[in-house]
Order: sequence, then C-alpha cells, then structure tokens
Amino acid sequence: MSNNFRPTTLERAYELARSGECRTVGDIKTRLQQEGHERVQDRLYGGSLTSALRKLCVAHYVAPEGDDAVSGPSDAGLEDPDEDSPIPA
Repeated sequence: MSNNFRPTTLERAYELARSGECRTVGDIKTRLQQEGHERVQDRLYGGSLTSALRKLCVAHYVAPEGDDAVSGPSDAGLEDPDEDSPIPA
C-alpha cells in the first residue's frame, strides 16, 4: 500500500488553523498555495468557514520566539481584562 495520502485543501486548512502556525485565514491560504493546493480561494470561500478557521487561529496561534509584540486583526475581537475601559453595569 502506498503512503501518498494528501489531505484535501479543506482538511489541510483546518490542520493549519489548529497547528498554531497561522495567525490569520490569509496565512492559511498563503501556506496552502505554497504547498501546491489549487483553487484555494474557491475551496475556502464563505462566511461560516472563514469564521470557523479564524476562531481556530485565534485559539491556537503561538507567536514565534522573539515575536511577542505582534498583534493584529485576529486580536481585535479579544477583550483584555486589564484594559482601562468602563465596566458594564
């Protein structure tokens, strides 16, 4: 039996989102294209899918060593309990 199994574009997208290596869905799409997956934009289209991948990226992303100050769009929806803002009633 040959060991030539390759996950589909969608399967690999979820693997990358859970891996902690990709900070955004754009990072996932770039990696998929680099790995030779075709029609990435078509296969990863839709609000529900994009939202699910984004949530996984936010939950699992691990910044590379020495890259602690990186923040961006994926952090925008996160609330910081130490942030100086009014406390909701």
